[in-house]
Amino acid sequence: MSIRIDRVVTRGGDAGQTSLGDGSRVSKGAARVEAIGSLDELNAVVGVLRAHSKEGCAVYAELMHVQNLLFDMGADLCQPETTTAKKTPRRVSETAVVLLEEQIAGLQAKQAPLTSFVLPGGSLAAAWAHMARTQARKTERCCVVLAAQENINPVLLKILNRLSDYFFVLSRHFNNDGQTDVLWVPG
Repeated sequence: MSIRIDRVVTRGGDAGQTSLGDGSRVSKGAARVEAIGSLDELNAVVGVLRAHSKEGCAVYAELMHVQNLLFDMGADLCQPETTTAKKTPRRVSETAVVLLEEQIAGLQAKQAPLTSFVLPGGSLAAAWAHMARTQARKTERCCVVLAAQENINPVLLKILNRLSDYFFVLSRHFNNDGQTDVLWVPG
């Protein structure tokens, strides 16, 4: 696939509308646009998280894969699924869910079991992993709202649910596999 972007400033959205992948115009306040925007926010947070991980390590490559996955998910969302029009093939499948589950298991295998709730923080990378976790949950909520109104690829919800788990175990990875987690102290 070749993409060419000649102009960034188009003025097409000046009146509060934007174009979807099928060419239709919708309000920038629409649930679909909110979900796409939330995915974009998540991708930006993952970019910051990746910047705080070591280039060349397995996690760095995993995060690059996650960023591409999030872009593919956005591509799925920008193509409304209708019953009358020819359906665009989905970019994202169950394979992504399985891969995330394998990555979660690999990270978690090195970590001691939890005996307390973990507060967001610790190392800078762990704090950004928690930011990614919370943004993944927000994005999941946006997609749940959209899915109640329109058809979307159901795998997207599964991926977002797994991503929040992935970012949680990744935060523990960045905190010496949980040894330097910041634990909740009640009261």
